[in-house]
Amino acid sequence: MTLDMDSCYRSLRARDTRFDGVFFVAVTSTRIYCRPICPTRPPRRDNCRFFGNAAAAEREGFRPCLRCRPELAPGRAPMDAVGRVAAAAVARIEAGALNDAGIEVLAAEMGLSGRQLRRSIEREYGVAPVELAQTRRLLLAKQLLTETQIKIADVAFASGFSSLRRFNHLFLSRYRLSPTALRRSSGTAAAGDAVTLRLAYRPPLDWNALAGFLVGRGAVGVEAMDGERYLRAVRIGNCTGWIAAAPIAGEAALRVEVASTLLPVLTPLLARLRRLFDLDANPLAIAEHLSCDPRLSASLSRRPGLRVPGAFDGFELALRAVLGQQISVKAATTVFGRFARAYGEPLQTPFAALTHTGPRAGLIAEASLEEIAALGMPRTRAATVRGLARAVTSGTVRLEPGSNPEQTVAALKELPGIGDWTAQYVAMRALRDPDAFPASDLGIYRSLGVSKPRDALAAAESWRPWRAYAALHLWLGYGGG
Repeated sequence: MTLDMDSCYRSLRARDTRFDGVFFVAVTSTRIYCRPICPTRPPRRDNCRFFGNAAAAEREGFRPCLRCRPELAPGRAPMDAVGRVAAAAVARIEAGALNDAGIEVLAAEMGLSGRQLRRSIEREYGVAPVELAQTRRLLLAKQLLTETQIKIADVAFASGFSSLRRFNHLFLSRYRLSPTALRRSSGTAAAGDAVTLRLAYRPPLDWNALAGFLVGRGAVGVEAMDGERYLRAVRIGNCTGWIAAAPIAGEAALRVEVASTLLPVLTPLLARLRRLFDLDANPLAIAEHLSCDPRLSASLSRRPGLRVPGAFDGFELALRAVLGQQISVKAATTVFGRFARAYGEPLQTPFAALTHTGPRAGLIAEASLEEIAALGMPRTRAATVRGLARAVTSGTVRLEPGSNPEQTVAALKELPGIGDWTAQYVAMRALRDPDAFPASDLGIYRSLGVSKPRDALAAAESWRPWRAYAALHLWLGYGGG
């Protein structure tokens, strides 16, 4: 990413939250790098160097600020000025793709050679994939050392390191501070059955709308609200547990409690939560783009922090979308709850509202049509559900963020019973495509005063590349989605 030094310095002096995570400032006199919102006095212009990511700053020998804590910076929004392939790969790297496999495996999954992927990432980010992965591991370890009392060995493994010795060496050589020394200076609370971490975002954030949307379309027993806290039962790989998240008063961050049983999958878990809550969005920039249209300006004024709710699990979201075809939100949610009870996993949690994990594709793929239909749908829709589960299980359809949206939409529409609305809705939420647009949605028709998808698409053309956010604003007055 090309950075304009004068613009970066103006943003730094203004502590502009829109650029938090978009760039980092490194101070040559102290050899420390910071977020642009760091509360310390801004350095002199000639002492500043600007980097598009933390890994680039660390490669040049700068270490993270202990005050503004670069490990908390939100990531770039999906449509920031980086190549799509590179952005998709980096999203997977930040979710731990290189912790258990090498760059060749990741490249093969994306239909590229390892050389092509390396070149793409280095061209857009200025550093090698392994450097991005290593910085991500170190910054997560720094956060765990600062905010929890997890044993240092567990910190190393939860952060993605396979060797405690390697972790200690890298941490000390990169940050000039041992893990033990940082832990002594943090003054964190004692460990228990859960760890508590902060997830930062660029304000504003309409938390009530976001959490309400998720729970209102989730499955009873899997997701719930406890006051302002969003609760969810979790399964990643062979690990199960729960999370609880709520805003921190007076701070642009969420307080997230994570069951200790999920520590082995903490890296992918945190990546999923950032996507679920759309924490890397730049709401002010999106609102500035969309507010030129009077059809959206009133909603944008009322809800400037509206986010596109993501998906904790791609298959789970796609299943919910299929179940929602041609029936009400309430009816679809009821049927979805039956799937969770039938094909989820019973779970003991501290919360009475959380009783089991979400439905698993592998179990549904093996079920009979009669068994699926008995949960409350016609046999034809049961066939669609089972076909979707089999496509996801076999890898024919990939629903992870970072998958190519156009290819995934096309693959979904090849499945019997799945049309453009369902495919676009999945791209919007599960794939995190900010420009996905379910043009045939009834709520969008009514809001725009049109009756055909082509007319809705024409009306939405000026909203690119943020049509998914525009769709959410249009749904507010109708109750769609």
